[in-house]
Amino acid sequence: MNWEYFTSDLDVPTLGSVFAGTLLIYVALIAYTRIFGLKSFSKMTGFDFINTIAVGNLFAMSIGTGNPKLFMGAIIIGLLYFLNYLISIVIFKKDTAQQILDNSPILLMRDGELMEENIKRCKVSKDELRGKLREANVLRLSQVRAVVLETTGDVSVLHTTDDTELEDFIMADVQK
Repeated sequence: MNWEYFTSDLDVPTLGSVFAGTLLIYVALIAYTRIFGLKSFSKMTGFDFINTIAVGNLFAMSIGTGNPKLFMGAIIIGLLYFLNYLISIVIFKKDTAQQILDNSPILLMRDGELMEENIKRCKVSKDELRGKLREANVLRLSQVRAVVLETTGDVSVLHTTDDTELEDFIMADVQK
C-alpha cells in the first residue's frame, strides 16, 4: 500500500493552517450562535434544517478544501445565520408569512387509524411508518392518538396507554 498517497499533504505548514482555520471558523460559529440565538441550530422549521446543513457544509469545505477561503466561508456562514434569523422574525410576526413560507405538519394516523390519503400524498411507506411506531415504543395501534409528519421531516408519535385525549392546541397547525 502506498501510504504517501494518504499522507502527502501532512506537512507542518498545512497542519498549522488547518488548525488555525478550524479555530477561526469554530469561533465564528460560536459568535453567530450567540448573536442569532440557539434556534439557529434547531430543526423547528425547514429553513432551520436547511441552514444547519448549509452551515455544516461550508464549515467543512472552508476547513478541508479552502474553497471558499476561510474568511469568505465565515462571511457566508454569517449571512446564512442572518437570513435564517430574518425569516424566523417574519414567520413569528406574520401568520400569513408562515402560511406562505413554511409547510404545515400532516397527520398520518389518528386514534389508531391510518390516514391513507395523507400517507400517499407524503409518500411515506407503511414500513417507514411502522418503524417510527416501533421507535416510539407503541405496542398497539389503539394506543396511538396521532402520528404527524412534521415540517422538518421528523415524525412525531403521540400515544398513551389510557383514554387520554389530545388537546386541540397540540394539533392546531396540523393538516388533517
